[in-house]
Amino acid sequence: MAGEQRQRRAGGRLLLPALLLGLWCRTAAERLRYTIPEELGRGSLVGPMARDLGLSPADLPARKLRLSADKQYFTVSGENGNLYVSERLDREEMCGEAASCSVSFEALVQNPLNVFHVEVAIQDVNDNAPRFLQDNFQLEINEFTSPGARFYLGKAEDADVGSNSLQGYELEANGYFAVEVKESPDGSKFAELVLRRALDREREPSLRLVLTALDGGDPPRSGTAQLCINVTDANDNAPVFAQDRYRASLWEDAPPGSTVLNVSASDADAGSYARITYSFGKMPAKVLQKFMVDAESGTITLQEELDFEDTRAFSLAVEARDGGGLVAHCEMDVEVLDVNDNAPEVTLTSVSSPVPEDAPVGTVVALLKVVTSSALDREQAAEHRVTVVARDRGRPSLSSSTALVLEVSDVNDNAPVFEEAACNAYVAENNAVGAPVLRVLARDADAGANGRVSYWLAGGSADAAAYVSVEARSGALYAQRSFDYEQCREFAVVVRAQDGGEPARSSTATVRVFVLDRNDNAPRVLWPAPEAGNRVPGSTPALEPFEVVPRSAEARYLVAKVVAVDADAGRNAWLSYELVQAAEPALFRVGLHSGEVRTARAVSERDAAKQRLVAVVKDHGQPALSATATLHVVLAESLQEALPELSERAAGAESAAELQFYLVQVQLRSVDYNARML
Repeated sequence: MAGEQRQRRAGGRLLLPALLLGLWCRTAAERLRYTIPEELGRGSLVGPMARDLGLSPADLPARKLRLSADKQYFTVSGENGNLYVSERLDREEMCGEAASCSVSFEALVQNPLNVFHVEVAIQDVNDNAPRFLQDNFQLEINEFTSPGARFYLGKAEDADVGSNSLQGYELEANGYFAVEVKESPDGSKFAELVLRRALDREREPSLRLVLTALDGGDPPRSGTAQLCINVTDANDNAPVFAQDRYRASLWEDAPPGSTVLNVSASDADAGSYARITYSFGKMPAKVLQKFMVDAESGTITLQEELDFEDTRAFSLAVEARDGGGLVAHCEMDVEVLDVNDNAPEVTLTSVSSPVPEDAPVGTVVALLKVVTSSALDREQAAEHRVTVVARDRGRPSLSSSTALVLEVSDVNDNAPVFEEAACNAYVAENNAVGAPVLRVLARDADAGANGRVSYWLAGGSADAAAYVSVEARSGALYAQRSFDYEQCREFAVVVRAQDGGEPARSSTATVRVFVLDRNDNAPRVLWPAPEAGNRVPGSTPALEPFEVVPRSAEARYLVAKVVAVDADAGRNAWLSYELVQAAEPALFRVGLHSGEVRTARAVSERDAAKQRLVAVVKDHGQPALSATATLHVVLAESLQEALPELSERAAGAESAAELQFYLVQVQLRSVDYNARML
């Protein structure tokens, strides 16, 4: 008898691993999935479960189809085997903010015993409207605040998900402000008030505007809040945070009182206006219960224990207010890190008790179900080992064990993350088409297609797509054209990185491209006009512009000024002037940087009446580029004295009318010049 008992125990030890393995393989394949919208009434049909399991109505009495006892949302009919809703299903109450929501349970049949996994996906319906955490926003803005200034308004809450969730904000039409929608790293959307036009306190000391939050349902739902803006005339500077967004992480077993992070803001004012106090903005009550901020130091500490299985991340809105009432805002993302504080849970799915003492070897006594007690994260642990031990109550007690190796399959729960969310690139102009500009890189912690990242352009400055393109696989940006610094000195382009999951997740990075100047433009002479004196061979000669210098002129007498410009920038546009040709080199000189032509000494009677000066204008590029300017000077005490010289320069074949015409021109230029000299 003892030998028989030992044989049966040995058989039991060998049978348990095989039984568990066979059961796991069968139930993994035999999975039913149904999809229903939330808020279905009690008794609503989910699906013909018996038919889907291959059971006919005649089989139901003998097979005793039933559900596992740990789920109360559904019931199965013993008559037709259909699955029905047994109580109200509220997706927001069941799954919170999770993008997907489903209920899993087991269906059991007897004779023989089989277990089938059933999953019912709960689809969201647009049954929640966006809601602001406060009905009124009080803002104080100085009337000297520059257009473009931004003011954080926080975010509205919408319990729905997907397209039914919050999509954007609208502001009542007005002449001063607009609202812009910003997206946090967690995908939530918050509103920023942007000043478009300078305020005038004397004209409008306060404004009341309606801010509306809209979801994407059909039809859409909305929520509103009142903006009360007071225009102030003192306290010139608002506080400024050291960072627009802070990030911190805490282990879920961190004790209350632990320091999360210290935020800091500064104020350029003096006295009481520079005194800053810190507080939280409007946030959900559960967030305010977890954290507190020290009003004086800006230190944020933990108030209550964290639970990774309940909430994995928090978003905090922090305000800094100066003594004059001006407020600055920043956001803090707090990540909760998981610790191994949950043991696996083993549930008895089916137990046959009592068991006859003559039961044959291999009789199924019980089915065990090993369930997860906390959320799985493949990125932290891709594999779990669970050991199941079966122990009898004999003396001595005998036992058998088996180890289950559970691999965690990947789901697309991580968006690509750029190494830099904002970066700069510098490209010299006149680049070749197709020249590399920069390479952006985003990493995705998921595996397979869920972690495969592709890139494309998603916006930026006007016509940014005409300047650069992005290689979908590598993230390399290439020039689409040759850049011209004189036409475009900088532009921004937004690159989106998206994974291959379903649904796909994505993130963006902004690349600001600065075009560097090359010395590709020679100086251009504006005065004297470069075309003066140039004529087609054989045509009637034209009278060139000239300057009259009295013979009584002393040293440093201003003769004229060479005016030139250069379209380049920096050193490439720094101009210098040099006199390279003159009939009397010692009589004139030109200012190195001013271009002013002055007499270097007093004019004497020995100096020729007609002087031709050639000045060269050079930039400081490498290599330097240059242009020349030719200036004609007549030494005479008056215009009448200069007329004979002008007559000699004019063509002898010109008619008197033509000569008179030119003289009128000369007289007008001389009067204009003398007026400028005075």
